[in-house]
Amino acid sequence: AAMLADGSAPGAAVPSLWRSGRSLRCEAKSCQTGKISTAEAAVQSQTSQDASVQTDQSIDAAQAFQQEVQVDYASLLLFLQRVEDVVIKELNKNWTSRAFDGFEVNWTDQNEAVLCLHTLSYPEAQDQHLQVTSISWNATGSVLACSYGRLSDGDWSTEKSYVCTWNLDRRGLDPKHPDLVVDVPSSVLCLAFHPSQPSLIAGGLFSGEVVVWDTSRREDPLIWRTGLTDDTHTDPVYQVSWLPDAKHRNHFQLLSASTDGKVLVWREERDGRLALAEGFALVAQQIPRSAQLKKLTWGEAAVGVTSLSFSHFDPRVFIVGVEGGYSLKCSMAAETPALHRTGSSVSLRAPAELAFSPHGGPVYSVSCSPFHRQVLNLFLSCGTDGQVHLNSMLQTQPLLSLQLSKKYLFCVRWSPVRPLVFAAASGEGNQKCFCFTGDVHLFDFAKSSQKPAVSIKQAAAECPVYCLEFNIKQTQLLAAGDATGTVRVWQLSSDFTEQGPREMTHLEQLASETTD
Repeated sequence: AAMLADGSAPGAAVPSLWRSGRSLRCEAKSCQTGKISTAEAAVQSQTSQDASVQTDQSIDAAQAFQQEVQVDYASLLLFLQRVEDVVIKELNKNWTSRAFDGFEVNWTDQNEAVLCLHTLSYPEAQDQHLQVTSISWNATGSVLACSYGRLSDGDWSTEKSYVCTWNLDRRGLDPKHPDLVVDVPSSVLCLAFHPSQPSLIAGGLFSGEVVVWDTSRREDPLIWRTGLTDDTHTDPVYQVSWLPDAKHRNHFQLLSASTDGKVLVWREERDGRLALAEGFALVAQQIPRSAQLKKLTWGEAAVGVTSLSFSHFDPRVFIVGVEGGYSLKCSMAAETPALHRTGSSVSLRAPAELAFSPHGGPVYSVSCSPFHRQVLNLFLSCGTDGQVHLNSMLQTQPLLSLQLSKKYLFCVRWSPVRPLVFAAASGEGNQKCFCFTGDVHLFDFAKSSQKPAVSIKQAAAECPVYCLEFNIKQTQLLAAGDATGTVRVWQLSSDFTEQGPREMTHLEQLASETTD
């Protein structure tokens, strides 16, 4: 029984070396509060006491405060109704105030980096060493299309090419597996998605044909084509554009431009045929001459059109770039018959109104400013001389000439959201011209009117960038296609997508300074 009797034994205390060391370290520092006294015993419970704390609010006080916060919604409503007119009056005054001119609001952190979001390609086209000849965003801004062909050499007329599309918003996007691949028997040189119907895309072929595909029809996407008739272009088609039909609301016609010197407008027929609605022919003999261009000799041959862009101020006015190195201002309202010898089902007219000072070689790309203020009417052009010209439609001489490269510039595009920003695609360059092989250059006139704000490395050596397009729906995206058969989608920083204060005024000042 004695073996099971209750008993007690003294407790054992083990001093904590870790706590004493930590306490010494704390005492060595200077702090706002005094030393905290701590007492410990050799049991599981302990008592601690804190001193010199900033707040000492009881639970009861917090609950009392919450009970005091009560909203009288009826009185609040009466107050808002009473002051509504005064507040609206002051807001309207603030709207017209110039007190904060020059102050730039930025709700997000500025990011100077330009990131590559996607690298897209079609391996079968790359195996044939085909190049990306054109790219286009659809009406929603989510689908990107590219055409494959060969711009450098090879027999374009017999070599099969492709049109590929990727939906960048699709889950599980495979950058090397397009959502749709269309086989085309002739090289596709240009593409243009329909402005409002996201599935329709037009293409211009090396054969001179113009075709329209419906990407929602997977098995047989071809829905309209011009065919090979007397109205069809006799040279490759380098530009296609959708035009609003003035006679039918919400309808569009299709415009095509070719190196045969013709700019043709097509309408859709029910039998899947594109019929010629009207047309224009550029003949050297009918190009207007100016005092600055009087020394130039004009022949009687057709003037080959390589690029075209419509004015955003006057939809009847468009600029064309031609093989002879000129940019020409043209009008859809022209009535003068063209001196064109070949037969056509409609009478062709001479659209040229003004010739601008030439580049040193063929013009490959033109782009009208999307910001319509009549005093400006600006457009950009670039070509084989490696220069970008900033022109006004009101004078023949360029406002500004930028030497970006000693090699070719294949494409130039004005930003859809920043009046002072544009992008250019180069073939090859050198260090002195701030340009490198296979680059995409982003210019910001707010920072410099002489050199790019950013040069993006797109392709390897000897591989030019042939085409680029801003996304007007998702304005932070810029796509560029190159000679390796690769399309890269770049995410632009906020520097290139957020318009600064009074940018239009800055652009007007730049234009006036260069013309003084």
